[in-house]
Amino acid sequence: MDLGRLHRVLRIITLLQAGRAFNASELAAECRVSRRTVYRDLATIEKVGIPFFYNRASGGYQMHKTGMLPAINLTLEEAIALVLMATELGRTGRMPLLQPAHDAAAKIECMLPVGLRATMGAALRGMAVLPGPMARHNSLQETYRLARQAIARHEALDAVYISFHDKGQIHTRLEPYWLIFCERAWYLIGRSSLHKAVRTFKLGRFKSLAPAKAQFKMPTGLTLEKHLGNAWGMMRGEKSFDVELKFSPLIGPNVAEVNWHKTQKIRWDDDGRVIFTATVDGLDEIVWWVLGYGPEVEVLRPPELRKRLVEMTRRTLAQYEKA
Repeated sequence: MDLGRLHRVLRIITLLQAGRAFNASELAAECRVSRRTVYRDLATIEKVGIPFFYNRASGGYQMHKTGMLPAINLTLEEAIALVLMATELGRTGRMPLLQPAHDAAAKIECMLPVGLRATMGAALRGMAVLPGPMARHNSLQETYRLARQAIARHEALDAVYISFHDKGQIHTRLEPYWLIFCERAWYLIGRSSLHKAVRTFKLGRFKSLAPAKAQFKMPTGLTLEKHLGNAWGMMRGEKSFDVELKFSPLIGPNVAEVNWHKTQKIRWDDDGRVIFTATVDGLDEIVWWVLGYGPEVEVLRPPELRKRLVEMTRRTLAQYEKA
C-alpha cells in the first residue's frame, strides 16, 4: 500500500471513529478522491477486520462503538510491562495462540509519544522473557477460537478427542467452562457427556470440535478455584494429603525461593535442610515433581507418596541394571 493510500485509509478510520455517520460522498470530499476510491478503501478497512457498518437510518458509515478501545495514558513502567509481556509471550512459539498479543504490542508502541517510545525501546533491548518448553500448537487457531467463543456464549461443543486416559478416540458433547494455559499447553475444562463429569481436555488432542447449537447453564457457584481445589497443578485428586518433604542443603534454598503451591510452608532446620509442607488434593502430579529432585529430597509423609516414590525409584534402578 502506497503512502498516499495509507494516509487516506487512516483518515477514513479517524472520521468513522468520530461518532457521526459519513456517506461515500462526504468521505470522498474529505479525502479529495472519487466515491469509487472510497469504496475500495472501505473494502480494505473491512478486510483487515476493523469493525464498521452502514447505518441505514442515518445514511452513512459508522464505527462500532465496541470495535476500538479508547486511548489510555500509560506511564513508562506500565508501557514497558505491557509491551514486554505482549511482545515476548506473543512471539511465535513463546506462548502458543497469543500471536495477536505481539501485534497489540506493536500498536501500543506506535501510539506512545516519541520520547517515551525511545526510552522504552532502550529498556526493552536489555530485557527478555524465556519460558520453558511448550507443547506444539500447530493449526490450533480455529480450535482455540471455537472454544473461546463457546465459553463466552455458553454454547455446547461436539468433540472428537484422542484420549490417553480412555486409550483411544472418544466422542463427547462438552459444556466448556474455562480455557486455561498451564505450564506448557492450553487446556479446555468442561462437563463431558460421555464421562458425566467435569473433565480436562488438552487443546492439541481434539481431532474435531464443532458448535452443537445447544445452550447450557453454568452450575451455580462453580468457579475455577473451587474446581481445582488444592490440586498440585490442574488435576485434582479425590483425596487430600498433608505432604511433608525434606530437601538437602544443596537444593533446599532453591525450593524455598519459589511459590510452588498456595498452601505451602517452609521451615529451615539447623543443619541447613529445608522442610516443605503443603496440603494437596491427589498425588498424581506432585509425585513427578518430587521424583525430579532425586536423592536431594526425602518424603516424610504421607506414606502413600513415600511408597510410590520407592516403587518408581526401584523401577528406574532396574531399568539401568538391565544394561
